[in-house]
Amino acid sequence: MAAAPPHRLVSFLLSFSLALPLVAAECFTSIYSFGDSLADTGNAIRLGSLGGPTGNLPYGRTFFQRPTGRFSDGRLMIDFIAQGLGLPLVPPYLGGGSGEDFRKGVNFAVAGATALDLSFFRAKGIQATWTDRSLHVQIGLFKQLLPSIFPGHDPKDVLNSSLILMGEIGGNDYNHPFFQRRTVEEIRTFVPDVIGSISSAINELISLGAKTMLVPGNFPIGCVPVYLDIYKTENVEYYESETSCIKWLNELSQYHNRLLKEELDRLWKLHPQVKIIYANYYDAMLSFFRAPHVFGFKFPLRACCGSDGPYGVNPNAACGHINAKVCSDPSRSVSWDGIHLTEAAYGAIANSLLEGPHADPPLKQACLGIQLNDVYDF
Repeated sequence: MAAAPPHRLVSFLLSFSLALPLVAAECFTSIYSFGDSLADTGNAIRLGSLGGPTGNLPYGRTFFQRPTGRFSDGRLMIDFIAQGLGLPLVPPYLGGGSGEDFRKGVNFAVAGATALDLSFFRAKGIQATWTDRSLHVQIGLFKQLLPSIFPGHDPKDVLNSSLILMGEIGGNDYNHPFFQRRTVEEIRTFVPDVIGSISSAINELISLGAKTMLVPGNFPIGCVPVYLDIYKTENVEYYESETSCIKWLNELSQYHNRLLKEELDRLWKLHPQVKIIYANYYDAMLSFFRAPHVFGFKFPLRACCGSDGPYGVNPNAACGHINAKVCSDPSRSVSWDGIHLTEAAYGAIANSLLEGPHADPPLKQACLGIQLNDVYDF
């Protein structure tokens, strides 16, 4: 029998590992999620225009075969993580239901959300027209909901055996100003404030009883097609030789991640009883551009859904527009619509968090490490 092509083998192994739920008494009993469009499973679409084209095909075509409000052709990382841990897909908070409907988890992530409140950007003279569902607001909604999940019980009993997904959050704090043509020098000054907001949210959740938290870093934004298109130049010194990504944009992501890791280390020393797991989105995604064939990607820097052009993006024919074009096989692309990733890319990153090496400890190992008496049984 002929050997399977590398991308098919990787796809098979990923599908096989994620098809085996981690059924164990000593495991996460629920997932509570906060963040932006990278984790939004259907909140923005219920807020009107924030959901953009995600209420229509081709969004959702690969796995769900219908639009669900997810900014992808299929599942997001949160979906793969839930399946890999043997839990149901995490419902959006705005999807309706009572507290008891969210016993296995709930997702507060909203497309366009920032770590910082809108007042921060307005004070900088930035036109803040995106959602007001910042991280602070999302945490507030969770605190309101928490007592109703298991009425009459201490919320700490709910959170002791839960997994908290803290984002991704923070990327839009840079995206929105960049899209308004603010300079990288100015945006770089926002980073400590962004990290401070994430740290504050983590502290608040720990005070509520959270014991295991996954906190992602920023993606290499210099590899994102919409940025590659906006800032394209003939100057080869502008790009990383190994990946063809924009150097100075990736340096901003690295700066964010360095400060975030330093802050997580400080928080861990303050709360040694809490697992605060850094999710290395940067290296996980960068591996797609260093060795795309290993993951089955043929077009790593080009959007699958969009338009003609070197990076497949055009604001006049964005994904979902009547004139937009869709590639025949999204699994061969990293980017779905020029900003968000394909299901294939999300699945590969999620697998590196569940099994390693881009989470330490890997989520499946952290899951098995939960003490039996931490699991609620109401």
